[in-house]
Amino acid sequence: MLPTTQWEFTNIDSKKQHVLEKELGITPIISRILINRNIENPDDAKRFLHPSLKDLHNPFLMKDLEKGVDGVIKAISNNERIVVYGDYDADGITSVVTLVKFLRRFHENVTYYIPDRIKEGYGLNKEAVGKIRSDGGTLIITVDCGITDCEEVSYAKSIGIDTIILDHHEVPEELPNAVAAVNPNRTDCSFPFKDLAGVGIAFNFLIALRGKLRQSGFWNDKTYPNLKEYLDLVALGTIGDISPLIDENRIFARIGLDIINEGKRVGIEALKIKSGLKFNPVDSGEASFKLIPRINAAGRIGSPEDAVRLLLTDDMNEAMRIASTLDNYNRERQGIERKILNEALHIIETKSRDKTIKSIVLASPEWHPGVIGIVASKLVDRYYRPAILISLKDGVGKGSGRSIGEFNLYNGLKDKCDSLLISYGGHRYAAGITIREENIEEFADCLDEAILDNLDMPKLAPKTYIDSTFSSLNEINYELISQVERLSPFGNMNPEPILCVKNVDVASATTVGTNHLKMRLSDNGTSHDSIWFGKGQFSNTLSKSRVDIAFSPQINNWNGIKNIQLMMKDVSIPEIL
Repeated sequence: MLPTTQWEFTNIDSKKQHVLEKELGITPIISRILINRNIENPDDAKRFLHPSLKDLHNPFLMKDLEKGVDGVIKAISNNERIVVYGDYDADGITSVVTLVKFLRRFHENVTYYIPDRIKEGYGLNKEAVGKIRSDGGTLIITVDCGITDCEEVSYAKSIGIDTIILDHHEVPEELPNAVAAVNPNRTDCSFPFKDLAGVGIAFNFLIALRGKLRQSGFWNDKTYPNLKEYLDLVALGTIGDISPLIDENRIFARIGLDIINEGKRVGIEALKIKSGLKFNPVDSGEASFKLIPRINAAGRIGSPEDAVRLLLTDDMNEAMRIASTLDNYNRERQGIERKILNEALHIIETKSRDKTIKSIVLASPEWHPGVIGIVASKLVDRYYRPAILISLKDGVGKGSGRSIGEFNLYNGLKDKCDSLLISYGGHRYAAGITIREENIEEFADCLDEAILDNLDMPKLAPKTYIDSTFSSLNEINYELISQVERLSPFGNMNPEPILCVKNVDVASATTVGTNHLKMRLSDNGTSHDSIWFGKGQFSNTLSKSRVDIAFSPQINNWNGIKNIQLMMKDVSIPEIL
């Protein structure tokens, strides 16, 4: 059925638009898109268009951050063994590498620990803590985890280990008894930006640590470190965690992507080569779909240690060997993902024939726990419903969930499902759960109840928000695309602008690749190629039709030849009266 989404056309305050154009000297299309992103003040717009490290907030506004910095300085002074303990995804891995790289510049006794996803699961565990102590560790810095690990932190303290927590996940009512629990989401934290990824919090921590060491005269006979060189890692972790690309995250992503394109870190260069990006500039899209999946694949299929070693090494030969390993992991992950997705789709289509889907909760002992989160995300894209997939083993399920913008998944679990879960954690859009197999069916009913309490199901449908409508395809030109690029990098809360042109002729429509729709679109003597991913089934319907199109304009660079390509978001066949 076309269109596949509800189209929303925004109404813009022309006075606000004129003020932005006059104050900043920008084009109407840019001012319009900025206002659509709730950026209406000229000063805010200037900061958005020109991201600068000067606009970062004072990191000491984070509750407990100074305590954490003092704890690290004390450990360095006493020549203690510091262990950076992270999550096994891209955010956790880049957080670990950022801290380890920095601390090793002046303190040799620094190592790291990332738990095995299958054997140990997420966060601190007592066995790992015990091993760290037996290896001489006396300070653990958790990154991208730890805020819910009260029991484990208490155990660490009982055996002589201090803990500093750097985390961004939802904060429980009881905090761990750590030296410092740094998390902008704490209700008593005055840091103005709450949506940092774990690696963003780690970077702010290093700003504060460097500054305090400088005040103490630590750098007098040492090279003063330039933290900007770590922003390639911060960008990958931030984009990989699908954090909102606004405020500090936008600064990190924009500057970090520039550093990635300068090719200074051999591990990322090797990853670019294996991803087919050796000669192509890396934007947030290329990072999201090519670089980051290979980093994540290490933690999903193989060992996250491989990804850490890749980003730590300065040896290109070693980097290429590790990048090949990650590439193989990623291929294996893709095959497993396809199998699970097909099985899940079969179950859903069989179950849902006689009822409206509110949520998707599926479980199987055959599903790899490292891949179910990706499949859950694909199911959300397909059905526009919250989805949780569960991998079963010995009567216990490890689940990974994803949600839609209208439903806070973490709150839904906390409010309605808490009593049925062994454990859970996460945030609005993503969560992990542990559950006994016999409770899954009741859990699914409780999640449906939480959704019904919060959402108007009949009106729940994916939407396409149109930023601007043009009268003809000939207005979609290189200059326009250059203007739109000023708003990059694109991602969560700063999506690629979507434009609309009505009454366009489909000169040809063919299915390419794995069910992608390629169309040649014509209008008033102008023609552009387009691609619509995953919509090859519409090729016959749209061939030789006249349509309204919603799209993002891009430059397609193929074999050194540049052409305008329209990335289709939706197509509508207008009714003929």
